[in-house]
Amino acid sequence: MINAGIIGLGRWGQNLVNSVQGKSRLIRFVAGAVRTPAKVQEYADRQGLRLYDDYRKMLADPAVDAIVLATPHSIHAELIIAAARAGKHVFTEKPFTMTTESAKEAVRACAKKGVTLAVGYNWRFQPALQEIRRMLDDGRLGKLLHIEGNFCGPSVYWYPKDHWRQRPNEGPGGGMTGRGVHVVDAMLYLAGQVDTVYAQSFRRALNHGIDDTTSMLFRFKAGASGYLGTFIATAETWRMQVFGSNGWVEVGDVEHLSTWQMRVCLLNPDNLRERKRPQLMSFPDTSTERAELEHFADAVARKKPVAVAGGDEIHGVTALEAILESARSGKPVKVGKRAAPAKKSAAPRKPVGKKKKASRK
Repeated sequence: MINAGIIGLGRWGQNLVNSVQGKSRLIRFVAGAVRTPAKVQEYADRQGLRLYDDYRKMLADPAVDAIVLATPHSIHAELIIAAARAGKHVFTEKPFTMTTESAKEAVRACAKKGVTLAVGYNWRFQPALQEIRRMLDDGRLGKLLHIEGNFCGPSVYWYPKDHWRQRPNEGPGGGMTGRGVHVVDAMLYLAGQVDTVYAQSFRRALNHGIDDTTSMLFRFKAGASGYLGTFIATAETWRMQVFGSNGWVEVGDVEHLSTWQMRVCLLNPDNLRERKRPQLMSFPDTSTERAELEHFADAVARKKPVAVAGGDEIHGVTALEAILESARSGKPVKVGKRAAPAKKSAAPRKPVGKKKKASRK
């Protein structure tokens, strides 16, 4: 049993605690760190959590084996490094970090201290997504051609103007940071790493806060193409459709935390003109939050790394950087290629030649 402490007990932090507390034989939460303990004291008492008003105090607690981060995105890297230096294993919510360099630094810090680091991409624990991966591996879908998806909702309206989620540095690329990174990670799981990206991002619904209309095109290193839209000033919806040379599969609904169903439509090789109706596939109920935390706990017990140098966790951050660069520049960007630094404008040169004599009147 891994004893975990959590930094951040807002809506999502509590959801993570609820997913395993009293239900898992691999991990439980024993402590939490928040700025104002009084706000969550009642919840902490119900869940049996010791509360700290400073995360550093929790890092010093010898009874805490691992740290779970449910904090603003921009401080993930520094908290991961601090936890690693304290000898604590770390599970961080997505996005992993905001820059490739900070992601690499976090991975190095954990490797140096021999602690396990994992990133919370819970979609990888959806039975439907795992089945799509198997269908690509065993050839049922044929050769992967294209993946397209969206992850949308009204989240730009949920938070007041001064909330941290409305700050451009916390939500660059609008819905990409909180929502779209899930779809990108699912694409990495199915198609491999991204080669190039072409993105656009705007703010259209409000006169403050982060962008609400963001879309992008991908080309993957293995040859497939992709599209993703994240629109966060509309009604809730999400969808991902995977096209192979033998047919397509599709997942999507309004709710994404439930166990997905999947529609499958394959070609009839004996009658290629047949317009087949898709079949609906259902899967056993699964808590993906519990599954990802138990996967992390199992890796800790086995002393096995999860996020590693060169892995999808870091590549996902690099892809996000490329998306943001493309949206800024309006041009396609090769993932992993650093943008050239802006050239300093040269000082105006003085005209060369003889000075004209002043005219005399």
